[in-house]
Amino acid sequence: MKEAMFYEKASKDAVRCRLCNHFCLVEEGARGQCGVRENRQGKLYSMVYGKIVAAHADPVEKKPLYHFMPGARAFSIGTVGCNFQCEHCQNSFIAQYPREHQGEIIGNEASPEEIVAGAKSAACAIMAYTYTEPTIFYEFALDTARLAQGEGLKNVFVSNGYLSSRATRHMAPFLHGINVDLKSFSDEFYKEVCGARLKPVLKTIQETKDLGVWVEVTTLVIPGLNDKKRELREIARFLKALDPAIPWHVTAFHPAHRMMDRPPTPRETLLLARDTGLEEGLRHVYMGNLPDGEGQNTCCSSCGTVVVERRGGESVTKNMERGRCSACGQPVAGVWS
Repeated sequence: MKEAMFYEKASKDAVRCRLCNHFCLVEEGARGQCGVRENRQGKLYSMVYGKIVAAHADPVEKKPLYHFMPGARAFSIGTVGCNFQCEHCQNSFIAQYPREHQGEIIGNEASPEEIVAGAKSAACAIMAYTYTEPTIFYEFALDTARLAQGEGLKNVFVSNGYLSSRATRHMAPFLHGINVDLKSFSDEFYKEVCGARLKPVLKTIQETKDLGVWVEVTTLVIPGLNDKKRELREIARFLKALDPAIPWHVTAFHPAHRMMDRPPTPRETLLLARDTGLEEGLRHVYMGNLPDGEGQNTCCSSCGTVVVERRGGESVTKNMERGRCSACGQPVAGVWS
C-alpha cells in the first residue's frame, strides 16, 4: 500500500478522492469506484502500488499511437482495477478483477527502478501505462514516469480520459503522449455502457493538448450503439475544432465481456467512419482491428505521399525527413524522435 494523492477529508471518517472525475466519497473501510483506492482510518491508500499484473514490450503502434515515434518499442505495464465498468471491456479480467473477486488485488511486486530497467533491457524507448486505466495506479505511474524521463525514455498513457484536471496538470510535465478512448459522443452511452459521463473526457482531450502533450483519439465503433454517421460527424467536428492534425483511430468492435449480443463491426461501417472524419477536415483517420490492416498508412496531407507505411500494426517504411514529407516537404504533425 501507498498513501494516495489527490484526496481530502470530507467528514470524521470519510474522504473525498480527487484523482478522477468520479470524485468518490469513500467511507471508512470502503473503496472508490476503481476498486483499488481504500480508506483506512481516514487516509486513502493505493492498493496497487507496484502490483504489476501485466508487462510487455511491443511496438508503440499497438497502443495505438501512429504519430509518436513510429517503429519504436514501448514497455507497457498495468495493474488490476478500473474507474469505468464498460459492458464491452476488452481487458475485463484485469480491469474488473477486484470488483469481481471480492476486492482481491493480484500482481507481481515491482519497483519503478525495476520497471525502467526492464524497459531499457528490452530496447524500449517508451514507457506505456495501459491495459487498464492508468489513472487508477497514478502514484506508481508518476514515480515510474519521473524515473523513465530521467533515463531518456518517453512516457505515454492509454486512457479513458477521466483524469481530474488537477491530475492532468500534475502528470503533464512527465507525459509525452496520450491516446484517449472517446467511446461515444453521447452522455447517455457513457452513463449506460461505461458508468461515466462524456463531458470530462472531452475536457481531458482539450487540456492535455493545451498542456503540450501529443494527443491521439480512438473510438471503438459498436454496431447499433455509436455507429451512426451523425454521431461520427460530431466526434470528427469536435476533434477538428481542437486541431485537424489530431489522429483519429476508428476501430472494429468484437464481442467481449457483457456485450456478447452484438456482431463485429462491418468493414463498411469503419469505411463510413473514416470517410466522415476526412470529410469533416481531419487530416489523419485510421482504421483498426481489421484482419487485412487496411487504413493504417500515414499520408502527407498536402501531396498524398505515403510517409509511414504499416503492416500488421507496425511501421515498415518511413518517407520523412525531420518530420517532413520527403516528396514535398510538408510538415507532418507528431513526435518523430
